[in-house]
Amino acid sequence: MAKQISAQEAAALITPGSRLAIGGFLAAGAPESIIDAIVAAGIKDLHMIVIASDWEDRGVGKLVAAHAIKSAQISHLGTNRSIQAQMNAGEIDIELVPQGTLMERVRACGAGLGGVLTPTGLGTVVEEGKQIIQLEGKDYILEPAICSDFALVKAWMADKMGNLVFRKTARNSNPIMAMAAKTTIVEAEHIVEIGDLDPELIACPGIFVDYLVPCAEVTNG
Repeated sequence: MAKQISAQEAAALITPGSRLAIGGFLAAGAPESIIDAIVAAGIKDLHMIVIASDWEDRGVGKLVAAHAIKSAQISHLGTNRSIQAQMNAGEIDIELVPQGTLMERVRACGAGLGGVLTPTGLGTVVEEGKQIIQLEGKDYILEPAICSDFALVKAWMADKMGNLVFRKTARNSNPIMAMAAKTTIVEAEHIVEIGDLDPELIACPGIFVDYLVPCAEVTNG
């Protein structure tokens, strides 16, 4: 059984210096209630693992605007001027990671692997400081797995075991982020009884989920 807690209780679990893997892409599928609670709690010096930095007033961008993030592994910065300014000022340490590589590195952690081999980034700044491995005559970058202390995930529906269903594009990175954390906290729009979910729709099994947080805003559907 996943324990049901409030967004404020979820934020209280997170300490300065924590590594956060946060689902969503351009705020779609972002756990907004939990993010708001972290900002309200004033937690700082966080490391963020995300696809995109969203906008200053939406999604993980609110953490950036609150100067809660000290470093990030991320693929997309283009819509958030705050993270661009902080990066240029040396206030936040950014590792830019191609999106597919980022997701595979997170997935590798969840699968118990040390990393992945990829040709993506060869001959660019992406390969700087990394080990190049030749396999069957082809070069690959050895990209280490990315693990986190907490995964913050948004689901459309969850049962009390923590099995999750995602709605449309909000599925994006959420199931993968849930795999690779010591503790996974899920914000869910609807929390239902065990057995109420169609097993064919479950995209993340409850074995990965520790806590459920009721969503402050529920969409139609």
